[in-house]
Formats: sequence, structure tokens, C-alpha cells
Amino acid sequence: MKIHEYQAKALMAEFGIPVPRGGLATAPAQARARAQELGGKVVLKAQVYAGGRGKAGGIRVANSPEEAENLAGQMLGTRLVTHQTGPEGVPLSKLLVEEALDIHKELYLSILVDGCRRMPVMMASEAGGVDIEEVARISPERIVRSYIDPVIGFQPFMARRLAYGMNLPGELVRPATQLMANLYKLFMAKDCSLAEINPLVITVDGRLLALDAKLNFDDSGLFRHPEIRELRDTEQEEPLEVEASNQNVSYIKLDGDVGCMVNGAGLAMATMDIVKLYGAEPANFLDVGGGANEQQVAAALKIILNDPKVKRVLINIFGGILRCDVAARGIVAAAMETQVKVPMVVRMRGTNVDEGRQILAESGMNIILASDLRDAAQKVAAARI
Repeated sequence: MKIHEYQAKALMAEFGIPVPRGGLATAPAQARARAQELGGKVVLKAQVYAGGRGKAGGIRVANSPEEAENLAGQMLGTRLVTHQTGPEGVPLSKLLVEEALDIHKELYLSILVDGCRRMPVMMASEAGGVDIEEVARISPERIVRSYIDPVIGFQPFMARRLAYGMNLPGELVRPATQLMANLYKLFMAKDCSLAEINPLVITVDGRLLALDAKLNFDDSGLFRHPEIRELRDTEQEEPLEVEASNQNVSYIKLDGDVGCMVNGAGLAMATMDIVKLYGAEPANFLDVGGGANEQQVAAALKIILNDPKVKRVLINIFGGILRCDVAARGIVAAAMETQVKVPMVVRMRGTNVDEGRQILAESGMNIILASDLRDAAQKVAAARI
């Protein structure tokens, strides 16, 4: 789960991480009032779940409260298009209005989970800012890493090593060490999957501040954090993914035209692989779950069919806890309700497979039965409306 920058900064401030003064604005008049509170010159920052805001015009400088109001009027209510959003962009309904700072240097600091080492890693670089990805690609040696054993925790010597790796002046090593320790406390306390400050800036007057902030959270840990769940902004998320989460279905929208419905994450990935192998492109990852019932199967299929990019559907069911006859009744119910017009290829194996195939064959729907996964992939690749 993601949250906005202004929310991330509020959490960082709770954990003792210094952030610039600022406030939220959802209307031009609010932006003007915020600018007046902050002394006139401010930065207006689009609050969207996407990177690349600066290059896309989502970060603007206003030299007066009047200019802040005018700029906010131009920005609010539009859709911001960045390299991470696609051509349709994302809605812009919130602005973070912050004090303008005189910046001496931009740095980078983050914590994420290294899946290979199965532990958090804190990364720092003296080359922070909008092009940190290019730094990682071209000059990876400029990024310093410190792996953190969760049993031992983050130690002061790790922070000092990172601080020296960023070439911080001596007087900032101690505050940087404390900031890093606080960031790790936040990361662990809130079950984060990512905590990133880019840039972490040194101001002209010698302060160390989190100029930008990004926090992502492990969905599996959200049951422990109702206060974090309340921060979710579904307006910024793909509507079909929001509906899928409401139905307890694992769904990720992709760019292809073959809708895939599978029970089991590993089987779902194998299904997507074989679809690509035979020259087609999956429109989604969807795992309905091994223990799904008829209603969940129907809801999952309707999510797929509500994607206008889907021109054909491949359903791959391995009957276990989810019996094939239960899946078949769910498929038929969803197909009848949505009056499906795209071809659907179904491959079934496992418990009550004969009953499931009979239900599909007698449904009168445009359903193509496949004998195995290879046959299913070939048939869906050849299928056309």
C-alpha cells in the first residue's frame, strides 16, 4: 500500500525526522492561505501515487500567496502524466504547499527489504535527486549499502559508515546518524516495505531535512495498523484493482488483451508465461485463491471482463479446495450477468473436473474447453471476437 508525500512526512515527523514546514491544500484559496502562513514564497507539490512529478510539471514554485493561488487553480482538477502513469495520467486533487528552501546539496536515503538476503537494507548516496535511477545504473559504486539483521537492529556504526559514504561534513554526522536510526524505527514499527527520502537535503543554513518522502507498506501487515489503512487514497489506484481488493482477489492490471483467471499464484505466473510463449499478451495477473467460492469466482471473472482491453479470456483451474464444478458455476454466472461477448478458453483439472466441464458445455455460452495448458494457450492465442 502507498500513501501520499504529505502523509509520509507527517509520520516521519512523529518519529523525529526533520521535514519542511507545510500543509495540504485542496482548493486555490487554501493554497493562498498556506503560502501566507509560510511567508509568501512556497513550493506546490502534486500529491499523486507516481514519481517523476517535477519533470511533468507537478512541482511548481510560487513567489507570493497570489501566485500560489493562481498556480493551484491551474493544477488542481487536472490529470498529471508522468513516465510512471501512462498516457492517461492520474487525478490531481491535492497539493502539498511547503516553505521554499535554499538548498546546498541533495542526498539520497532509503530502506527496503532485500529479498535475496531476507533482511532490510539501508542505502545512501551523495548523488540524490530526480536522477537517482541513472546513478544506480551508471555509477552503482556511488550508492552505499548497509544490511540490517532484524535481530540485532540498526547500529550506530552502520549510520556513521553511511554518513561518511555520503561525504557529509563532520558537524552533520551526528544528526544524520540520529535521522537514520529514526527512519529504521519507523520502517519496522509500521511494517514498511519501502521508506525513501529523495532528496535528503542540506540547506544553506546547515540543516538536514527530508525534502521528499515516500512510504510503502506491506499489505500483509496492515491488519496491525488500522491507522495506516485509513490513509489509503483509492482515487489514485486502478479502479479494477480497488474492486479486486474489496473482493479479496489478487489482481494486477497489465497491458495485454488476454484476461487470465487462475487459482494459485504460481499457476497464475505459469499461465501468463505460456500465454506469452504462444505470442499473446496477458491483460492481468489474477489469483482468485485456492479456497474461493462460487461468488468469488464470479466476481473475479467480472473484474476481468470489465477491462475494455480484454478481447479474450483464459481460465485455468486446478481443482482442490476450489472444486471444478464450483468454479464452473461461478464462471457461468458471471458470463450470463455480463453478457460476455469475448471468447473464453477454459482448462480444468482436479476435483470434480467432469462435472465442471459438463456445466460449461451445457451452458450455451461461447466457452472453448481445452485439454491441457498448452492446448489452452494455443486456443486463446488463436481466438478472436
